[in-house]
Amino acid sequence: MRSYLVFTGTGPILVLTTFPAIDDPRLTEKLAHKGIEKFIAYEVPLDHVRRLYGVPFEVIAADLAQTEDVRILDFNGHHIFNVFSLKELGEAVKHGD
Repeated sequence: MRSYLVFTGTGPILVLTTFPAIDDPRLTEKLAHKGIEKFIAYEVPLDHVRRLYGVPFEVIAADLAQTEDVRILDFNGHHIFNVFSLKELGEAVKHGD
């Protein structure tokens, strides 16, 4: 499982996914189906996300254990900006034109 901080046209979201990479065509197709066709994403350490989100993380992770898919863990941009340091983010993955 992987976790990504994804900057979309409507703001940042935090996603959990069982796909091997954020730019996996199966994952980008699922995001496009949700209206996210263009984004900038950063992988964030799964252990850090687990500590920050606790039970909601565990519930979503258990759901994802059953299938290869993606789930939005947090869509509150204000909260996301408060719990993640932009200085700690690594290389960005850019998707879309």
